[in-house]
Amino acid sequence: MATNLHIDPNLLERALKVGGHRTKRETVTEALTEYIQHREQLKILDLFGTVDPADMLTDEEMRAQRQRS
Repeated sequence: MATNLHIDPNLLERALKVGGHRTKRETVTEALTEYIQHREQLKILDLFGTVDPADMLTDEEMRAQRQRS
């Protein structure tokens, strides 16, 4: 899918140097991949503290459930 974007040339040049990529395409692809990973990690961090360990099953309870299935 061809996409035309106006990307700040200074940012792109810095990203090329920092990332050590040979092409602009590689640089942008890596940048988008890292952006997505970072955002997904932030979502995971938001979950911290939302689970009460007291509500979790013990190892024995999990084994018993698997054996019943």
